[in-house]
Amino acid sequence: MTYDATGRLLLTPVDREGPERASRLRDLGLGPTADPVFDLFADRLAELTCAPFAMVNFIDENRQFFAGLHTPDGRHRGGALGALAARSADGAADRYMARDHGYCPHVIARRKALVLEDVCDYPRFAGNPVVDEIGIRSYLGAPLLDDLTGLALGTVCVVDIAPRPWGRAGLATIKAAAAELMEVVRGRGSLWP
Repeated sequence: MTYDATGRLLLTPVDREGPERASRLRDLGLGPTADPVFDLFADRLAELTCAPFAMVNFIDENRQFFAGLHTPDGRHRGGALGALAARSADGAADRYMARDHGYCPHVIARRKALVLEDVCDYPRFAGNPVVDEIGIRSYLGAPLLDDLTGLALGTVCVVDIAPRPWGRAGLATIKAAAAELMEVVRGRGSLWP
């Protein structure tokens, strides 16, 4: 575990690949722009899992960007994520979240799926700001792994405001979704062989 100078447990893992990932995302033309294809993908993922929120999330050195977003109101706007979504100058909700909020940075660091049926069962995850500020209680996410570079570019994930028994079926669904989305990304990548 990593601790800061005051001895507090750091909840977000250190990301040594952030600059390389950000460069690869630029090469592929991914983030920081909302994409209707990714929004539709998030909609379908939410429907498959019966989750109120679903995201296609790309992470650079400093923040997370929801290139695809499904929200309960169906507007694809980050404002539904509450106080954690950044606001643009005109007041419209952006799709950014700080890197230390949420669980996707953990998926990036682990390079494998993360299933949290009730985040409050895990001290490391229960203290995350999304628990108190948004009310997130359950998370299911898988990394988007770039075959060419080996980098985890981002995640696909679903969250709920109530504990959820995702089980093996949920794990299989989120892993399959990540693999399917990477096929879409491969089709876009000008640098992909």
